[in-house]
Amino acid sequence: MAFSRRQRVIVQIIIGITLLVALGVGITLGLAIASIRNIDVVRELRDYRPSLPTQILDRNGKLITELFGEEKREIIHVDELPKHLIYAVLTREDRNFYTHSGFDFVRTTKAAIDMAMGRFSGGGSTITQQVAGRLFADRSKKTIERKIRELWFAFLLERSFTKDEILELYLNQEFLGHGTYGVEAASQLYFGHSAREVSIAEAAILVPLFSAPSGYSPILHPEAARDRQRYVLDQMIQLGYVAKEEADDSFRDFWDSWDYTRSSSTSAYLSNESQAPYFSEYIRQQLEDLLFGSVDIYKDGYIVHTTLDLEYQRTADSIMREGIRSINQRYRSSSQERFSVVDTRYVPLLDMMSLAFNIDNIKVAGARQRREAKSSYLGKMNPLVDLIAMSTGSQSLKSFVNRTYDYQKTENDRSIIEGALITLENETGHILSMVGGSDFETTKLNRAVQSKLQPGSSFKPLYYSAAISSGKFTPATRLYDGPIVFWNADGTPYEPQNFLGEWEGSVLLRYALATSMNVPSIQVLDGIGFDAAIERASRLLGLYDQRNNEDVFPRRYPLGLGIVSVAPINMARAFATFPNAGKEVVPIGITYIQDRQGNMVLEHEKELLSQRKGQNTRILSPQAAYVMVDLLESTVEFGTLANRRRNIGGFDGMPMAGKTGTTQNWGDAWTVGFSPYMTTAVWFGFDMPGNSLGRYITGATAAGPIWARFMKEVHSNLEPKDFFKPDSGIVTVRVCAVSGKLPTQECDEGIIEEIFIAGTEPREACEIHQFQQQRDEVLLKHIQDNMLIQDFSVPDTEFPELTPPSFDNDLNENPALEDPDTSGSFNPLLD
Repeated sequence: MAFSRRQRVIVQIIIGITLLVALGVGITLGLAIASIRNIDVVRELRDYRPSLPTQILDRNGKLITELFGEEKREIIHVDELPKHLIYAVLTREDRNFYTHSGFDFVRTTKAAIDMAMGRFSGGGSTITQQVAGRLFADRSKKTIERKIRELWFAFLLERSFTKDEILELYLNQEFLGHGTYGVEAASQLYFGHSAREVSIAEAAILVPLFSAPSGYSPILHPEAARDRQRYVLDQMIQLGYVAKEEADDSFRDFWDSWDYTRSSSTSAYLSNESQAPYFSEYIRQQLEDLLFGSVDIYKDGYIVHTTLDLEYQRTADSIMREGIRSINQRYRSSSQERFSVVDTRYVPLLDMMSLAFNIDNIKVAGARQRREAKSSYLGKMNPLVDLIAMSTGSQSLKSFVNRTYDYQKTENDRSIIEGALITLENETGHILSMVGGSDFETTKLNRAVQSKLQPGSSFKPLYYSAAISSGKFTPATRLYDGPIVFWNADGTPYEPQNFLGEWEGSVLLRYALATSMNVPSIQVLDGIGFDAAIERASRLLGLYDQRNNEDVFPRRYPLGLGIVSVAPINMARAFATFPNAGKEVVPIGITYIQDRQGNMVLEHEKELLSQRKGQNTRILSPQAAYVMVDLLESTVEFGTLANRRRNIGGFDGMPMAGKTGTTQNWGDAWTVGFSPYMTTAVWFGFDMPGNSLGRYITGATAAGPIWARFMKEVHSNLEPKDFFKPDSGIVTVRVCAVSGKLPTQECDEGIIEEIFIAGTEPREACEIHQFQQQRDEVLLKHIQDNMLIQDFSVPDTEFPELTPPSFDNDLNENPALEDPDTSGSFNPLLD
């Protein structure tokens, strides 16, 4: 039986009314039951917590980054939003929102009829229904059952919440494209500012995203978004929410400044760039350990207060970025770049050919010639190898040399010099800045914390402090800098060398440490013994596992030159102990954690301090710590960091102290130093051991400038102050600059003032100059006696004019003299 058009309309109306009556009866019964059985649902709505990112803040409350999972959302209250944004939402989504009781009779009737006829056009839900559907129904299902459930909970919402509360849920809950949820996160992504600041045009382009976040995205479909935005603005003008001229001006300004080049892959996930990526990951890992159980750091919206200073971090990032770029550029282009194949394969091969064919001029044995082996091979030896290969029929000889050389060159081209920097506040251990490498996205390895690196001579102060504490050594202890063989426990000899094989003979401990001499340092290690040195170093570094320390600290004399594996964060805490009056410094990144309401969740720093209360946190006495600070100031005054201080024009009255370090074959370059406020460790090197930074690329020349620049900049707004000094237990004594003992009248090579822990100052008078005077008197008498029998008449002869030597030329020809930072100890472990 066919129905006429008029009859079909009547049938649809009857069906719609029937459905509405059924819905009304169902809802009435449901509400009656809900008053008894659905109290928990209302409570659940009251306690509803949408997913929120965890915010990581610096010590001044500035946002570093956010941690979030599938939903990027930031809660904003409805009374914080501009009126035109609210009007735009009501215009587009629900004009009768403030007058209906949860549903719109006309729109709901139309939607019910469409469903009954098999049409699902959408658009019939009020804001309250949309909120209810998102929270308690699957809105992807186009069924009458879903609609009934949506209406049910819409009535519950209207009975339990105010209109503004419902609208606030809606504005913070809905997906608005590109990984954002809610108007605040969407505004930040699309416009780069808060929803509190949206213009009329921006509000009009946001609201279509509630129904079609992809179709009306101004990034994906700017033309469609523009058309829909214009429609919303016209509707707002018609309803009297905004003046036409104001809307038109805002519309024009919006599209005049819109960036049409934004990538279609733009996402809240990709735009979540941390201002301190290595530190943020360090904190994230700690959060997963601290906030265990049912919590979710990606959804529960914690506020994590950290120790980082974003201003210091930006300074560190900028200086390290330039430093890593510069040292890699120098590494690539340096004419002194050598490949290990030259030393391990090519040089022995040429030496063998030199002997076999009696061609002496191709012999390259000897350290001074090996550095030229690369250029010699390219310019001179290659034709000679070709000739020998041709003469002997040994083409494999040539191909072997070429293959190994080319392979090694390719490997070196792939080598990247990395760097790390970390700064600790001396008194608290707060991590103020952290740079873990050149590019967090390339590799998330945090070299400031995770890498185990050899510190070279920067390790020396750790056991020097044990020597000072023991009373066996003082800053004026006389040491010998010359060839000495030390015998390891297994009977193997160890003969440390100095740079260029030069020796200075008798030196005082202060000078030996400041200029980083190797042999005197091994004498100090030998004088206190391995047990005392390892015990002190392990405590300073924070390495408490005695079983593991047996592997970390080898009981061999190379230990004195830094043959250990530690992270920069360990070196920073060790050095920070000295200006902290000898008290242990424990690095800390999180101070406390709050929930989204501001309630305290964890007072991490306070708990750590409570755990340490009553423990022996003093590693060395204040007196020994003071002496170590004073000794390490000499490194900056006249030692390996003196040129770095001069190059930046000093530290503006702020005292500084530190130590440089370089490992074997120039593989790692370190500078660790401190002020009265903070300690910074800087490292440059390779992730894979075995590569070389290049000859003369040392801790002083590579890491030193970075450390000096960073420390000067971060102290620019700090008041200069002195290092601490104990109230008692320190004495200042005048000593002979050569012997370190009490001066006599014969001490004509200088008298200096030196500090000592009370009771360790010298008691004996200098004997060196007294002996020298007696020797000189005997020698003078011998010369005088011989002069009596010699004829010293001057012949009548003209002598040619003599030109004095040019010391400037000598300096220019000798880089070791030109730059005193390169003096001191170098060879198997350099500084």
